[in-house]
This record gives sequence, structure tokens and C-alpha cells, in this order.
Amino acid sequence: MFNFEFYNPTKILFGEGRIADLAKLVPAEARVLLLYGGGSIKSNGTLDEVHAALAGRSLHEFPGIEPNPSYETLMQAVELVRAEGCDFLLAVGGGSVIDGTKFIAAAVNFEGDPWEILEKRGSNITSALPFGAVLTLPATGSEMNDGSVVTRKSLHAKRVFSSPLCFPKFSILDPSKTYSLPVRQVGNGVVDAFAHTLEQYMTYPANAPVQDRFAEGLLLTLIEEGPKALATPHDYAVRANIMWCATMALNGLIGAGVPHDWATHMVGHELTALYGLDHAQTLAVVFPAMLRVRKESKRAKLLQYAARVWDLRDGDEDVRIDSAIRKTQDFFEQMGVKTTLAGYGLTAEVIEPVLQQLEQHRMVKLGEHRDVTLAVSRAVLTASL
Repeated sequence: MFNFEFYNPTKILFGEGRIADLAKLVPAEARVLLLYGGGSIKSNGTLDEVHAALAGRSLHEFPGIEPNPSYETLMQAVELVRAEGCDFLLAVGGGSVIDGTKFIAAAVNFEGDPWEILEKRGSNITSALPFGAVLTLPATGSEMNDGSVVTRKSLHAKRVFSSPLCFPKFSILDPSKTYSLPVRQVGNGVVDAFAHTLEQYMTYPANAPVQDRFAEGLLLTLIEEGPKALATPHDYAVRANIMWCATMALNGLIGAGVPHDWATHMVGHELTALYGLDHAQTLAVVFPAMLRVRKESKRAKLLQYAARVWDLRDGDEDVRIDSAIRKTQDFFEQMGVKTTLAGYGLTAEVIEPVLQQLEQHRMVKLGEHRDVTLAVSRAVLTASL
């Protein structure tokens, strides 16, 4: 393993009924802005539980944060925070709401153009409002990390930033709040967590058996539990296991001390920004193709993955690798997430615009070896058709 630091200050409260704990988690004197997306938290009772827990507090609301939260919408929330003097943020929803809240927290007191936070990937953040989260959609792991992804619609640009100042103070994870999720969101969440794990695992051997086994445990659990969530949506144990997998996949633990890839995510971000695909849909499309195109540089880890995750241990190496990639793709399809561009009505005509965006955003040396050039990205996109 490489030398590394691991730091995560987020307090997790896991289990049914934990929303009531907001009463002791949110400072009594705080002026709170509650942020959420659509109406699902109203229909499933989550919003009522939040209001009950914070009864008597100074509370304002900002609904309408989109999937792939937009800079334009988030800046409206920033203005509301400033106008009302809010000093504590509470995100209620999935990763997009939490990501958006991180940006708002950093932007409120930022000196200068807040877009610079995203242009400089958060390196210029010097302060952030405190915030907590109530998670209703397990997928991104944003509830226990300091990273965020924001889209500026006017520029068709999707940017990533992170800062140690943007960890949630706490996150409440109640698996029962995921019962009413649409099938599409359940599938997306499992694929998202699976891809996050692969980005930190599917690189090259780094003498990190602990991290490898952690990652493989998450992958195996998602493979076992994901289809059950579709078949028995009100199974608390299944929902709890998936929720914890998604959190653990991107809270920094499995990635500590090992190389990371993230090329699939960068290409996927451009597909979302240009063509509106869900984040997990882009990962399901790009990841199998990325593994096929980069099979030689990832050979050792692909063989390990084939053996330990898919129990493919005998026979020709290339056959095992190809079978493991195919099984990965089949698993994504089993979760209801299509794995080709054609599955979303996209053709080869999208390749050049995506490559242009990658070049414009300086995404021309991606991956753990920095060898995913535009030519490699072109090959991956072609293989994704």
C-alpha cells in the first residue's frame, strides 16, 4: 500500500426511526434551510418526520434540486440563504440533493464568482456552512464524503469538487425510506455503488489485500442483494445492506492507500451533460467498454475480480476476463440499467461531441496510469455503441 491519510468526521445514524434524532443533532438556535428535490419525501412521510423533529425551530425550505443538480438552481438557494440569514443546511434526499447542499454551503460566503469553486475543484474553499443529511436514495455515497458534482446547464459542463470543509456533520440513514423508490432509481443506485467500488479496485495490484477484500465484499453484497431489492422492495434487511454498501463504497475507506481510476466517471459525466442520461446509466454504458479496451493494463486485477467475485478460476485467462466483463454487464442489465448507447437511443454521432467536451475540460490523460487519452476514450465510446 502507498502512504495515505484517512479522515472522515461524518457521524452516521443508521436505522428506522432515526429522523427523530434531528432534534438533538441540529443546534436549537440554528436558522435552518431544508433542501430537497421533488415530492417523494412528502408522499412517503419523510418531510413530515423532519418537520416533527424540528418543531419550533427557525426553518425555511428550498425544493426543486434536480437530479444532477444545476448550478443555476443552486445559486437561487445561495441567495435564499443570504436573504434569510440561514446558518445550518439540511439536505433531505439522494446524492444530488446532498451534492447540491455541499456547493451551497461552500458558495454562501465565497469571495468571488462561485463557479470558481468548481473550476478549481474545491481547492479554493476556505469556509462552509455546517450541514447534515437525511438520505432517501442510496447510490452516490455523498452522505459520508466531501465530494460533489454540479452541472452548469448553460455551459453543458459537469464539474467535480471536494473539500475537507464539505463533509456532512451527520447523516441519517433509514432504509425504510427507500421502500417507495421507483425501480429505475433502485437499479441506478446499485449500479452507481458497484461502479464506485470498481473505480477504486479495478486498477493494478498494490499489495493492499485489506482494501481488495473490502471492495470485493461490497461487490459481492451488491450482486446478491441488488436483485432482491427489485423482487421484494419492502425487505428491510435487503434495503439496509444496499444502503450501507453505497455509503461504504465512497466514504474513502476502500480507496485509502490504493490507486484510483475514475476515467469511466469522467466520460460518463460528459454523456450526462450533453444528452441527459442518468449518472448510473452512463456508468453502465461506459464501464464494460472501458474494461474491454483497457484489458491488458488491468489484466492482473481483472483476473482477480473474475476469480473472487464471479468464481471464474479455471481455463484460459482471456476467456475468464471476457466472461467477468460480460457478467458485470449482465448484472447491470439485471438491475434494469441498459449497457449500450443504443439502448438510450444514441448513435455514433455522439462520440465527437463527447470527445470535444473531454478535450475542452482537459480530460485527456485519465485513469490510474494517466494513459486514457482522447484516442482511448474514442475506442471506449465506440465499444459502447
